[in-house]
Amino acid sequence: MSWNTFGRIFRFTTWGESHGPALGVVVDGCPPELAISEAMIQPYLDARRPGQSKFTTQRNEPDQVKILSGVFEAPDGVQRTTGTPISLMIENTDQRSKDYSEVAKAYRPGHADYAYDAKYGFRDYRGGGRSSARETAARVAAGGVARLVIPEVSIMAYVSQIGGDRIDPANFDAGQIGQNPFFCPDAEAAKRWEVLVDEVRLAGSSIGAVVECVATGVPAGWGAPLYAKLDADLAAAMMGINAVKGVEIGDGFAAATLRGEQNADPMRPGSGAPQFDANHAGGIAGGISTGQPVVLRVAFKPTSSILIPVPTISNTGEASEIRTKGRHDPCVGIRGVPVVEAMMALVLADHKLLHRGQTGR
Repeated sequence: MSWNTFGRIFRFTTWGESHGPALGVVVDGCPPELAISEAMIQPYLDARRPGQSKFTTQRNEPDQVKILSGVFEAPDGVQRTTGTPISLMIENTDQRSKDYSEVAKAYRPGHADYAYDAKYGFRDYRGGGRSSARETAARVAAGGVARLVIPEVSIMAYVSQIGGDRIDPANFDAGQIGQNPFFCPDAEAAKRWEVLVDEVRLAGSSIGAVVECVATGVPAGWGAPLYAKLDADLAAAMMGINAVKGVEIGDGFAAATLRGEQNADPMRPGSGAPQFDANHAGGIAGGISTGQPVVLRVAFKPTSSILIPVPTISNTGEASEIRTKGRHDPCVGIRGVPVVEAMMALVLADHKLLHRGQTGR
C-alpha cells in the first residue's frame, strides 16, 4: 500500500501530485485553542518556494497556503485551532507537463520511475507525480502548524556543505543564513558556492549538499528508550525527504573514530539541570532528549534530473538514453533547508504530546 501518514499523536497526511491541480496536507492531533493563521504558516513556504534564484528550479509557484478546516474564530476574536483535522491546500499554478514527454517513454536513472512502475504497474510521469519533491511543500505547511505546538523550541537549519566544499566553523554567523541564496552561515563559503553551483548548472548537471539542523530549547525527557526513540524518529523523518541518502545525529559517523572517553559528554552540577562540557550525542541519549541542543545532519544526493544524457531502458525494456528537460534544481539540498526544519518541528511536536500523554508534563 501507499503510506502517506507520519506521526503518532501529532499526525499529518499529505496528498496531491507535482502536476495535479493542487497538493496539501491534513494535520490531525493538534491541540485546540492555538492561535493560527495563514500568515503564520506562509513564511516557511516562502523560504522553500522555487524560482527565487538561478541556483534553484525556475518553476514559478507562489505556494500560497489556504486553511480549509480545523480553525474557528474564538470569543477573543483570534482564529484558533479547534482540535479537529486541519486541512491545508497549496495550488499548483505553473506546471509544464509537456517537458516530461520523454520521461513517459523511458526511466530516469536515480529517480523513482522504475521502482514506482515495478510497484504499481502504472506511474504519473509528469515530474514524478506523487514521488516528486514538490510534495515537500505540504510537509513545510504542516511544519508551520507543528511549530505552534512547540513555542519553547527554536529550530535553525542551514547548508553546511555543497559537493566537497564545507563551511568554516570559524566563520559561522547565523545572521548570514538569510542573506544569501544558499541558507549558508559562512559568507565566504557562499561566495565560493555561487561559482561552484553556477558551473554545475551551466553544464546541465547537479551537485549534492549537506544540511545541518539545530533545535534548541528541547527539554530533557522527550523520546523513549526503545521503539519511539527520538533520534530514530528524526532519522526516519529526514530519510523520508526526497533525495536524502544519509542522516547523522550528533557526531554521527565521526563517533566511530573516537575512544569512549572522547565521545562521552561530561556532566557537571548546574542550576536545576546538569551542565554538559560537550554534545557529541547531539542532544539525545538512549533515545531520550538530554536538554542540550538536538543536532543532526542530512545528506542530499545530486538531483537526478540532468541535461547530460544517461544510459537507461525504455518502459518496454529496450536500451535507451535519456536527458531530462524541464526546470530542475542544480542542488536540491538548498531548498531542502526549510523541509528539514519542518520535519524536525513535526517530530518534536509529536514527541512533546507523547511525553505529555505519558507523564502529564
